[in-house]
Amino acid sequence: MKSWSSRRARYALLQALYVASLATIILTFILLARIKLAQQGINSGFDFLWKSTGWEMTFALVPTSPSDPYWWVLLMGFLNTLLVGVLGLTLATALGIVIGTARISSNTALRIIGTVYVQLVRNVPLLVQVFFWYALITRLPSPKNAINIGGVFLSNRGLYVPRLNVEAWATLASAAIFAAMLLVCLWLSVFARAGWLHAKRQPLMAGSVASGLAIMTMLFVMGHQTGTPFVDEPVFRGLNFRGGSHIQPEFFTIVLAIAIFGGAYVGEIVRGGFLAVSPGQIEAARSLGLKTWHVFSRIQFPLAMRAMLPMLTNQYIWLIKATTLGIVVGFADLFMVIATAITQSGQTLEMLGILMGAFLLINITIATVSNRINSAIALKGHQARG
Repeated sequence: MKSWSSRRARYALLQALYVASLATIILTFILLARIKLAQQGINSGFDFLWKSTGWEMTFALVPTSPSDPYWWVLLMGFLNTLLVGVLGLTLATALGIVIGTARISSNTALRIIGTVYVQLVRNVPLLVQVFFWYALITRLPSPKNAINIGGVFLSNRGLYVPRLNVEAWATLASAAIFAAMLLVCLWLSVFARAGWLHAKRQPLMAGSVASGLAIMTMLFVMGHQTGTPFVDEPVFRGLNFRGGSHIQPEFFTIVLAIAIFGGAYVGEIVRGGFLAVSPGQIEAARSLGLKTWHVFSRIQFPLAMRAMLPMLTNQYIWLIKATTLGIVVGFADLFMVIATAITQSGQTLEMLGILMGAFLLINITIATVSNRINSAIALKGHQARG
């Protein structure tokens, strides 16, 4: 016991020395950089964040103006990156599930389609695909001859969709409530499968969904702009559409490219996860008289999910970093805002530090949530031991 304690003390001392040495090196580099920048007449620090930018963003969830400070524009760029990431990952996951299921289907035609899709998309660089989709979208018909799909208009100037006439705060609050509602349902499902939930799961999930929808409806009613219709539909007038919401081609391009490119990789992960399930377990479930859907939902999918989750985490982190390619088509994500701010302010090191910190925050959050889910659904007692 004494030797174990001394060994533990030695390890703690070595780790403390390592952290102290690393902190000293980083601090030294920071001080040397400040001295060199001062000698060249470049002021360092983050005071510039409260100065006005002098330019207007081409896309933002909340209206911006050239008089807005740098911190506000950076926040809008961060929200744009999150929006592209969430939509891209969601669509890539949905498409990947379809492709992965087709790849293991007993239908020969579906297997061929899935294989061709995966081999074609995975072997073409994402940057090339971004250029391809942007060129294709910008060559769609003009707004006068826009493609009408149930009140949604698609043209070379982007996508025009109906929108609710509600204040921005009500929209953001409703989005937060919706995310919280999904998170509660996810945790209830995980707790129930792990045996930590003693009450019935379905009534709790139904109550959470009903409460969330009620709160969202109340927020929409409270945030409704007086004297306007509740739904504002796009109408063609003059040379362009009026009303509704305009989704720019740049935003549409980067989301579509990430969804299609990521769907191929997610599809292979899904296929590998299903193939990792032992055929004996599926046969045992069928021998007990379970229907095909019950075998899939209660046996095959949960076991496959345990194998897929670690690889999905890595793929999601990679796709989040791939959102920076939006700069090649002019989308105002965080990377483009940082690049523009560096040119305007000259604060290169500070801006790069903000960029690295933002992506570090996003990716650590994804990894943490995925690891917690992975720990909750892991089969206890089956982990490899060293």
